[in-house]
Amino acid sequence: MTQSVQAHPSGGYILEELQVGMTAEKAVPVDEARIQQFAEASDDFNPLHVDEAFASKTAYRGRIAHGLLSASFGSAVVGMILPGAGSIFLSQNTAFHKPVRIGDVVIARVTVASIDLESARVVLRCEGLVGDDVVLDGEATVRVPRRRRPARD
Repeated sequence: MTQSVQAHPSGGYILEELQVGMTAEKAVPVDEARIQQFAEASDDFNPLHVDEAFASKTAYRGRIAHGLLSASFGSAVVGMILPGAGSIFLSQNTAFHKPVRIGDVVIARVTVASIDLESARVVLRCEGLVGDDVVLDGEATVRVPRRRRPARD
């Protein structure tokens, strides 16, 4: 059973608060500025992403977003919503199915698939959607805090 959640009031869920089926999502618009910022941050200036004249002559018939840009939107969900603050990626696999273009809005969706209480590891099912199309999917394993840090005075 899927249970949609919002960010925890503390900033993050601790391990004992998680349940299989919890899901969270975030809508992220892909615009020119975001593509340029990602190119600069990653040092990936592949003309397929940044040069319309080049990209228009490819099988994609125009520029597409970096695949890892689209995949990174799941990081915002994991780090800010589910599980949230304090969680850390241990591994991730991602399959890319369709290109993301400037003007698309990617819905990054994360669902708790399994929980290992002993190791404090959680497997998350990750998806990126544009409209009804799954543009990427995969799984991430994250470590989740067992308790919250007390507030500092």
